[in-house]
This record gives sequence, structure tokens and C-alpha cells, in this order.
Amino acid sequence: MDIKARGHRVSIEGEEAAVLTAEKVLKDLAGLVHDGYDLTFEDVKLAMRACEADPEASVRDVFSESIPVASKKRRIAPKTENQKAYVEAIKTHDIVFGIGPAGTGKTYLAMAMAVAALVKKEVNRIILTRPAVEAGERLGFLPGDIYEKVHPYLRPLYDALYDMMDAEKIGRLVERGTIEVAPLAYMRGRTLNDSFIVLDEAQNTTPEQMKMFLTRMGLGSKAVITGDITQVDLPAEKASGLKQVIKILETVKGIEFIRFNDKDVVRHRLVQQIIKAYQNYEEKNGKP
Repeated sequence: MDIKARGHRVSIEGEEAAVLTAEKVLKDLAGLVHDGYDLTFEDVKLAMRACEADPEASVRDVFSESIPVASKKRRIAPKTENQKAYVEAIKTHDIVFGIGPAGTGKTYLAMAMAVAALVKKEVNRIILTRPAVEAGERLGFLPGDIYEKVHPYLRPLYDALYDMMDAEKIGRLVERGTIEVAPLAYMRGRTLNDSFIVLDEAQNTTPEQMKMFLTRMGLGSKAVITGDITQVDLPAEKASGLKQVIKILETVKGIEFIRFNDKDVVRHRLVQQIIKAYQNYEEKNGKP
């Protein structure tokens, strides 16, 4: 397929199906730009990929699902049909699982929805947590107090927060307890009311930890659990709580499972190819 632009005119040549897809994408993207969307080169590639996978997909409908966060630095919106389904599931369900490979926006979109819920006063606080499984038995050998020991494992959650809110505002909210970023172990024995709770890296929870987390939910709360069941870092003898909970809760009404794949990757273009290469290798050779 050959696409040429001259001034405000665009000509497309190629097979009929490909030309029709390209025409649809360009019209949808032009409508987004007209509405004030700040289009990037990666957005164009994602739009083409979405329409190749599903010719009936509406790029404009997917991309225009803006999530209102506190920062004006960037517009946050789903970029694929699965991401849109994920955002819709979070709106309509109290417990949502986002399962899939790295770079598919599972954690980022969940945190954006948490910030949006706080901004709209739908919840009183945000709780972000993940298991510090990498620390393991080595935690005692790391320098500093318990906060300094676990902080590196929570850094990705802070990074996403700083992308959505001003650092000064985050500091105030953390100080007041409106936003809490803590290891999963800190959740034990608590009841979390009127909260938006995000559990990240859930593949590294044990079955006991997963049950403990899910039973912390109180009145007026939402929970989003994200993870990649192909990247479990637990010792070989320990089962993954995320793998187990899929079998236990998948048929429970009110709980939604959204599965992402390599087509949902929104990081660097090579990430999608890396994920696919690993999948092909593991299918041929088994997991290392």
C-alpha cells in the first residue's frame, strides 16, 4: 500500500481492503485531531493495528475515551479495544482483573482510573500496593529502615503517579494518607472502605496473599488487580495467587477478567516484537 500526502490531500493506492482500512483510520484520526486530541506517531500505528485486527473497530471511539486525571501534561485514553473494555469494566465492576504481558497499560490505566475517581470524589483515598517479592529473604540485608528497604519495589507506582499529578500535590495527599503506596504485607488485618485499590504484579502473590487482599475490600471500594502470569518470580515450590484466583473467581458475577495480548502493547514498537519472540520460543522449547 502506498500513501502520499500533498498539502491537504492524501492519496492511497493498494489492495481494496487495505485502502478502505487506511481511509477509515485517517478519517477517524482526523476527527480526533479536530476535537483537540494531541496525536502522536505511535497513535497512528496503534490505530492501523487495531483496524487490521478488526475492520469494524472505531478508532475514534476508542481513543476519545479520555480519563480525567489531575495533570494537564498529557491526555490519558485507551489505545486498543481491549484497553477500552478494561476501562469500561473498571467503571461498571467493583473488582477487575487485568491480565497480560508488559507494556499493555494494565497498571497505568488502572491508576489513571483511580486518580479520576479521587478527583471526582467517588472515593476518599487511593491505595496502591504490590508484593515486594524480589526482596525476599534479602530484605534484612538492605540498608535503612523498612520504608527505605521496600521503596525501590514501589518506585514504578510512584512514577506513574507523577505522570498524572503534580509532585507537590502528591506529597500533600501522601502525607494526609489520601494516597497510600505500600507493600502488600501492609494490607493484612485492614478493612478498606471508600477506597480505590490497585494491586500490581499480582502474579507474585501467593494464594494466601491473594485471598487476604481480596477480603480487605470494604463498602464503597473498587479493586483492580493486574499481573502477567508468564512472569512469575516466586520460588518454584510456591503457587501464584493470580493463576489460582482465575480458576476460583472467573465465573463469579460482579468480577470481570480482561485479558491483554501483544497487540495491546503501547510501549516502544520493539516491546511487541520481543513479547511475540518469547512466546514463539516458549511454545517450541518450553519455558526456561
